[in-house]
Amino acid sequence: MRLMPTQDPLFADPPAAAAGGVPLAERLRPTTLDEVVGQRHLLASGRPLRVAFEAGRLPSMILWGPPGVGKTTLARLLAASTGAHFIVLSAVLAGVKDIRDAVEQAEALRRAGRATVLFVDEVHRFNKAQQDAFLPHVEAGLFSFIGATTENPSFEVNAALLSRATVHVLQPLEDADLGALLDRAQAAQPGPPVEAAARERLIAFADGDGRRLLNAWESVAAAHRQAAAITPELLESALGRMLRRGDKGGDVFYDTISALHKSVRGSDPDAALYWLARLLDAGMDPRYAARRIVRMACEDIGLADPRALRLALDAAEVFERLGSPEGELALAEAVTYLAVAPKSNAVYKAWGEVQALVRKEGTRPVPLHLRNAPTRLMQDIGHGAGYRYAHDEPEGHAAGEHYLPEGLHGRRFYAPVARGLELRIAERLAELRLRDQEARDAAKKSR
Repeated sequence: MRLMPTQDPLFADPPAAAAGGVPLAERLRPTTLDEVVGQRHLLASGRPLRVAFEAGRLPSMILWGPPGVGKTTLARLLAASTGAHFIVLSAVLAGVKDIRDAVEQAEALRRAGRATVLFVDEVHRFNKAQQDAFLPHVEAGLFSFIGATTENPSFEVNAALLSRATVHVLQPLEDADLGALLDRAQAAQPGPPVEAAARERLIAFADGDGRRLLNAWESVAAAHRQAAAITPELLESALGRMLRRGDKGGDVFYDTISALHKSVRGSDPDAALYWLARLLDAGMDPRYAARRIVRMACEDIGLADPRALRLALDAAEVFERLGSPEGELALAEAVTYLAVAPKSNAVYKAWGEVQALVRKEGTRPVPLHLRNAPTRLMQDIGHGAGYRYAHDEPEGHAAGEHYLPEGLHGRRFYAPVARGLELRIAERLAELRLRDQEARDAAKKSR
């Protein structure tokens, strides 16, 4: 069985801690709410979790946030504030049998007059059937349910369970919070003094993750115990390349992609380069970046500057030839060009409108004069009759001709913007449409 009930007292340090057998992050786990760093939007006076803590009541909830920001710690502290028994399930390891065992334990505790808090770590790892197993017991109030997840609960937690729980969003720790945590770490596990530049890099290395910071300090202090001071160079040798947080498919990944796309759309080359660098630094496949850049050229630049699409495709090809890191410069060049290029989503909007229309209505017949007529029979029944070959018309334009099905004559989908090449396109379209109207008016008069 994988149930992990806490021992009483709830947060007593194990004897091995003094001997260094317990990781620093566990030894420094807060034992009171005031010791928690960060999350002031939830824990400040009058804020939701502080109110629940002070009231000694614990509704079911989902704690959603990145790793190392205190989800497990808050669950433990909230349970302690109510005097409830605390049961931990890891969704990575547990199954339906473990859920049943937890339910039986909660039922026994309720008969004994004691409340239970059931904490499920990485709740998004449970499948639908496993998540459904909690529903009747949450509804009956057998236990307070706390789920912790690094993934968006809108997508990863069943709607039925989500409707029975309050979602609290935890934020990455700010640099000031990480600095305070580092001070605690140095007091708990002394090491050489840390140069200011090394301290900044260590906090940047943590990237909002308190556990990562504590583990890093533990490694650095142990590896360079005899050093005169911790320098940036010593940090690099102990920790390796400074990787940022990149979840490669989770919300952080898609939020950063979104920031890149919106920076290009907003014509900010500096921000676009920054977000591209963030994505590549976090380990994103540059080929995926190339595909997204091509998409931006189509969606946001369009015919305002058709060269943008060609440049994006060229950048993707250059990367395929050179690979990383040399080929990444071509991607940066494409992103910069797209950001400063004139913008138009006219084709993007027109295409969406046409698709919606085609899906919504029935199949309109192709006008006879536009139909293919490769055989005598098809010609005899009128296919292609009256078709005017544009190249034989003045200026290569069959003025007054209709090309849309009956009932859609005159319908406009594409509306070029007054930027870039689409200025010229708009002028040409206006000229052609004027000639069409004049030809149709003349045809009406001649009837």
